[in-house]
Amino acid sequence: MRRIRFLDTTLRDGEQTPGVSLTSDQKLWIARKLDALGVDIIEAGSAITSEGEREAIKRIANDGLSAEICSYCRIKKEDIDAALSCDVDSIHLVAPVSDLHIERKIKKSREWVRDKSIECIEYALEHGLIVEYSGEDASRADLEFVKSLFKDATETGAQRLCFCDTVGVLVPEKTRAIFEELSKIGEVSIHCHDDFGLATCNSVNAVLSGASEVHATINGIGERAGNTALEEVVMVLSVLHGYETSINTRDLYSVSRLVSRLTGLSVAPNKAIVGSNAFTHESGIHVHGIIADTSTYEPISPELVGRERKIVIGKHAGKASIMLALKEMGMEPTEEQLNEIIARVKELGDKGKKVTDADLEAIAETVLNISKEPNVKLLELTVVSGTVTPTASIRLQVNGKEKTSSGIGTGPVDAAINALRNALSEIGDVELEEYHVDAITGGTDALVEVVVRMRKGDSVITAKGARSDIIMASVEAVIEGINRLLSRLDKS
Repeated sequence: MRRIRFLDTTLRDGEQTPGVSLTSDQKLWIARKLDALGVDIIEAGSAITSEGEREAIKRIANDGLSAEICSYCRIKKEDIDAALSCDVDSIHLVAPVSDLHIERKIKKSREWVRDKSIECIEYALEHGLIVEYSGEDASRADLEFVKSLFKDATETGAQRLCFCDTVGVLVPEKTRAIFEELSKIGEVSIHCHDDFGLATCNSVNAVLSGASEVHATINGIGERAGNTALEEVVMVLSVLHGYETSINTRDLYSVSRLVSRLTGLSVAPNKAIVGSNAFTHESGIHVHGIIADTSTYEPISPELVGRERKIVIGKHAGKASIMLALKEMGMEPTEEQLNEIIARVKELGDKGKKVTDADLEAIAETVLNISKEPNVKLLELTVVSGTVTPTASIRLQVNGKEKTSSGIGTGPVDAAINALRNALSEIGDVELEEYHVDAITGGTDALVEVVVRMRKGDSVITAKGARSDIIMASVEAVIEGINRLLSRLDKS
């Protein structure tokens, strides 16, 4: 099978997501992760945008990365000059090709676009740049005109061509027909937007019909409904169609998490490959199958994309999943006790409540009549916020001894958790992996439920706290998680 290249535009098209603005340091951080991931081309930004953008692009271009570093350019020499000043390897030279864009947006003619395209390609090549020539809004353009532009671009020396579905209106069958023709002209790539949810499907169909490169972003971020999600196309092409790519799939999840954190764009739980629920099972039927053979309800192993399988407890859970969770906690109830535990779990779930590991453990301890003194108890918490740096002081009882500590943070919750972490430094490294808040009731005095996922070594647990005070709910959830983790580790 042909090896498919990936041009990642997270730092250009992805950053155009409303509300997203990355610093130079953050862009370099993401670029290094993309390079380690194995991305072939990194579109680091649009050099003409600003001085700060040029600084970021130049830092990336001079960082010694293996990937080709690219700048977005319009068909204007000043854009190419800006790109040259950043020491990039290539330009993504974009020309409007639909009559709508040519006549309404730039108020020019088809021949003007053709002449400026050839002029800019020649100029870029003369200055040693690789040129990927792109037709903007090509999916709404006259295909014969697009083909004639692509032929002219290839004859002028452009090394690659790109067909842009700028507003996401392509359909798979049309994509196939178009790329069967375009792939005869030269090395052609696909750049899709996800306005109708077809970006991945269209990108895959383009490859199946001759495209040799896909433009994409991590997590599918981008303007409006976003761009093609790199992780989805990589896995569809490699797993379902047997294509070779340079992507180190085991790094996909860590890169996804980094981009999500730095952009502030959370990933939907049900998002393919990188969503928090992608390898999570609750249904008793599914868990029973997973225990017998993981392939029964998983098309790929979670480890292939840097994930871990999660089995969660809720009202859909069956005996197999609850028994498995209890065994991990070091408990082996009788059949009668197990049935009582299951009944209590389902009762919680029927009330619309999340059932965390800590909830299950507390229920089991009650049914099995196990009484346990917690390792960590909260004695006092004081938090100061407002116009000063948020600061917290905490007093705990840890294994019978009193501990006092303080901490600062970006907000009052962060300060309180940092104070708690400082007080428990002797326990070792306990990582707060996930933090989620839900309002249970309405109003300014709403009851909030904080659910956390915590890890110590290979041991992972979820716990929750519910208060009208979000700070106390957060601290309560973390302390509950720590106590359950320590209890579990004591048994092992």
